[in-house]
Amino acid sequence: MDAPTGERIEMHRLADGAIYTFVRADDEHGERRYRRLDKNIWMRRHPDFGWVVWDAYSDCLMGRPWAVAQAQQGDRPPAGDWVSRRDANSYVYRLVFVA
Repeated sequence: MDAPTGERIEMHRLADGAIYTFVRADDEHGERRYRRLDKNIWMRRHPDFGWVVWDAYSDCLMGRPWAVAQAQQGDRPPAGDWVSRRDANSYVYRLVFVA
């Protein structure tokens, strides 16, 4: 389930239409990562969970794909529905690649 080629990702929150943009920003070892434009939040491949949204400040998992198992994830975050948790709130997002 690889996404189309793209360097920008949008996460569309289904509850209220909020959109968060991530841009590709590989680490110093060439590992593919995406950084959210407005915060120090990263989309990266975690060894135990596969592709995740990770808060670098608090060093915690914030979101992950809903229906794509780690074994089926490709070299890019899977497009489609993701779920997140922050404190007592949970949200569903739709990940899309943009040109």
